[in-house]
Amino acid sequence: MLRLFLIGLLVLSGAPVMAQDGRRLPASQAEMTLSFAPVVEQTAPAVVNIYAKRMVQSRANPLLDDPFFQRFFGGMLGGRQRPQEVPSLGSGVIVDPGGLIVTNAHVIEHADDITVVLNDRREFDAELILTDADTDLAVLRVSTGGEQLPFLQYRDADTLKVGDMVLAIGNPFGVGQTVTSGIVSGLARSRVTDRGGPQSFIQTDAAINPGNSGGALVTLDGRLAGINTAIFTRSGGSHGVGFAIPANLVQAVVQGARTGKGIVRAWIGMTGQDLTADLAEGMGLDRPGGVLVADTWPNGPAARAGLKTGDVVVSFDGRPVRSPAEFQFRLATRQVGDKVPLGVWRRGNELALMLPLEPAPEDPPRNLTLLRELHPLQGAEVANLSPALIEETGFNGVDRGVVVTKTLTRSQAARFGVRQGDIVAEVNGAPVERVRDVENLLLGVSGSWVITMRRGDSAYQIKARRG
Repeated sequence: MLRLFLIGLLVLSGAPVMAQDGRRLPASQAEMTLSFAPVVEQTAPAVVNIYAKRMVQSRANPLLDDPFFQRFFGGMLGGRQRPQEVPSLGSGVIVDPGGLIVTNAHVIEHADDITVVLNDRREFDAELILTDADTDLAVLRVSTGGEQLPFLQYRDADTLKVGDMVLAIGNPFGVGQTVTSGIVSGLARSRVTDRGGPQSFIQTDAAINPGNSGGALVTLDGRLAGINTAIFTRSGGSHGVGFAIPANLVQAVVQGARTGKGIVRAWIGMTGQDLTADLAEGMGLDRPGGVLVADTWPNGPAARAGLKTGDVVVSFDGRPVRSPAEFQFRLATRQVGDKVPLGVWRRGNELALMLPLEPAPEDPPRNLTLLRELHPLQGAEVANLSPALIEETGFNGVDRGVVVTKTLTRSQAARFGVRQGDIVAEVNGAPVERVRDVENLLLGVSGSWVITMRRGDSAYQIKARRG
């Protein structure tokens, strides 16, 4: 109460009120009642509504959907394609005056035709340039005949602080463009969605509802802080817990679309895990936080940089790293070809290492092979595991050997419970390193097979006799 009383006295006296970090707070009654209207007028024209059309199969008569009629008439029943216009799917943000628009990937998923409606009600057909499921971002382009469109500049999300005022602009429930205000409630939120990919969301209490997806989260200086993407809700409405993809990651995805090269993820050849309080204490760290290096790929970028199993990565490009999710986010904001300084804790000493960011190599070549001969792995498609295959399939781990990429139904492999992602480790005690080893070892058995498979951190065996 005393602090509020003193601030009130300073406001009445006209003296400047400063926050602890040196930023100036409102110093008069007039400043306290300022409107958000100037910020909205500046930013709202760059936020668009997105509509879509999908082609769906419909029957001339619903009776023809009955299996009895289909059994006798089959393909003669036919059908006709008709466009179904889906209501406003969401929102988007113009990030380039030439017509580049960012939205969520889930907003335009399965859409055949996409229409963008500007704030001034003009409509444009949109071309999908890039979609990235890992970040849930998509980039569209509209052709305006050379006209420059209003757009938003990016705000470095690392400059945001909990408590900063923000505005959410979008088209909730399809009612039309709407602005809500709130504050940054949290930063670097992970485990928000069930998809993979980098997760380090901005949390806000600005009301975000269905239809806001793909819209803008802007700061009071009129810049784009993030793309609204998710809400925490049990009823379908806003409960004051919304999340936005930081502008740093948005900018990296847009750059991939602008260059035409798409998203090329940087690969460093390392797996890590959370650092618990017990581990931190045992390593001499005063608090848990960072990424404990679990494994490195031989001669990969991490290994060449000098990282070793047991090291703790505590900073990335000068920014603190508190978890593997935050590390992955930092990595996703950088381009292949960059070199990034890392802060590393090793046996009580702080080290500075330089990490090169490289594309994942396909070494060894995958040699994708469907096993057709009669043995326990018949019907399994296998490949040599390489960094490129790991990145492409999302296989978890820095592993080597032969991986199952798929299993045919009703095959021997399926009957023995073999799944996509399993590693073929040994055949009758002989280690497997390449696809050719699997084929030779399986076909060379005259009596029985004992095949050791790895699945995650566990192993299982397949035992069978020939004939």
